[in-house]
Amino acid sequence: MSTSLPGTADRVPESTSQTVNERIRRKLGERVQYYAEHTDEIDDRLAELEREWDVERTLEANAAGLTLVSLGLAATVDRRFLAMPAVIAAFLLQHALQGWCPPVPVFRRMGVRTQREIDAERRVLEEIQRSQ
Repeated sequence: MSTSLPGTADRVPESTSQTVNERIRRKLGERVQYYAEHTDEIDDRLAELEREWDVERTLEANAAGLTLVSLGLAATVDRRFLAMPAVIAAFLLQHALQGWCPPVPVFRRMGVRTQREIDAERRVLEEIQRSQ
């Protein structure tokens, strides 16, 4: 692969606005501060983190759902709906290469994090637990 493409772990934050990245970091800091003061709740939060969907899973589920709906519409309503899976595939390829496609900024503004961001919270909470 070309060295001009961003690394896998960095591509989504690099293609996200700094304002949104900062808001995600700020919320992480607020959560860590809360759980540092409420250590008895850390196990529940760690369980929540295990179930949290990252931006990749969210994008994949949405793309698959839209593709299935589009294929159903193409089969029952109009063949022109077949254009939709092609567009979705192009967006997924763009995301794989650049870390960006049209839904990603929406998901990020909604607070959907990367796996690395979720893991960072997990590591800090585990460290707080160990220090108790």
